[in-house]
Amino acid sequence: MRAVDLIAKKRDGGELSQQEIEFFIQGFTSGEIPDYQMAAMAMAIFFRGMKSDETSYLTLAMAHSGETVDLSPIQGIKVDKHSTGGVGDTTTLILAPLVASCGVPVAKMTGRGLGHTGGTLDKLDSIPGFRGELDRKSFIEQVQKIGLAVTGQSGDLAPADKKLYALRDVTATIESIPLIASSVMSKKIAAGADAIVLDVKVGSGAFMKDKDSAELLAKTMVQIGEKVGRRTVAVLSRMDQPLGNAVGNALEVREAISILSGKNHGDLYNLCIELAAIMLMLGQKAAALEEGKEMARENLANGKAKEMFQKFVLAQGGDVSVVEDPDKLVKAEYVVEVESNQDSYVANVDALTVGQVAMLAGAGRAKKEDSIDLAAGVYLHKKRGEFVKKGDILAEIHLSADKKQEEDSLQKKLLSAYSFSEEEVKKDDIIIERIGLP
Repeated sequence: MRAVDLIAKKRDGGELSQQEIEFFIQGFTSGEIPDYQMAAMAMAIFFRGMKSDETSYLTLAMAHSGETVDLSPIQGIKVDKHSTGGVGDTTTLILAPLVASCGVPVAKMTGRGLGHTGGTLDKLDSIPGFRGELDRKSFIEQVQKIGLAVTGQSGDLAPADKKLYALRDVTATIESIPLIASSVMSKKIAAGADAIVLDVKVGSGAFMKDKDSAELLAKTMVQIGEKVGRRTVAVLSRMDQPLGNAVGNALEVREAISILSGKNHGDLYNLCIELAAIMLMLGQKAAALEEGKEMARENLANGKAKEMFQKFVLAQGGDVSVVEDPDKLVKAEYVVEVESNQDSYVANVDALTVGQVAMLAGAGRAKKEDSIDLAAGVYLHKKRGEFVKKGDILAEIHLSADKKQEEDSLQKKLLSAYSFSEEEVKKDDIIIERIGLP
């Protein structure tokens, strides 16, 4: 078997066998197949696509290209969640303790962010003392003890995906549904979950800008999950405006604590209830979606979800007092207010523009080696459908002293994210569609 022959086969529209795909991925991971041949294969897949079986074989080959996590010592059905990324997407910080408080164990491997804000681990770094890297033994033991642990993703997990993603980034092959789907699912399968919930974002602040492409990606990932024996459900959710009010690491932790304390923050709260309900169904704690939603609402209202978050923070070395007093979280040196220049309804708040402002303020990374200002970001006081008067505060930009000179340009940019209407604006449901729901 030769790599060049397999590239030609896919280039000409042929279907690769499981053995052929495993040969290619194993060779690429070991270095026997060079980057330029993998790049050629990625381009052939980009143009020719892959059949459902091929995508499943590719996913499994990448999942088994390195170590896999065995979660079998943890009792119960382990349900993982993945989001395709967005702006103000604080769901993991709320969802993980919420689901764990309802009796479904959550063993979550996550990463650091590249883009608008940090990833889940960066956000948790806002809590003084929090330890985001656990060894495998401690990770398993913590879930066994309290029902929840979050740790950084090992570099040995799906190494083929890491190598391939780096190539796709520089060869214009990112936007391939089979390659995106196999990338996401290979890491989730390697991480050991029994069932997977996928939150596929749609809109200006999302990777998938339109419903059709998001739906195709979601269906492909659900098919992969089912083919490899992992119960998988996908939700399409809106990302035209930021999901939460906060965009920034410490700001998002503060908002998460507010929701865990029983406060309803609109779209963010509603999406967490939806995803929690599906995770509870897959974890066999709820028989139907509405029952799961009721369980989730109840545990936010009665304080059990917040109590679980406190146990989790304490177990991982964090200062648990910030949960009761979020003002102890790091704060920016400057808070710049952006005011409305008219009396009208907010028609939309463009998620991508808000994300760019947060990143320019210091909340995100342009490159992996960049440092993050944990206090920086944007807080939205007004979102779609709300009425504002001239002079009302639309949003705040949280800045450090070394960014103060950019205050005017950031204000203008953030104001440009807002569009207005003289007519009342309807608030759309955050959920667009559910795929694979039992």
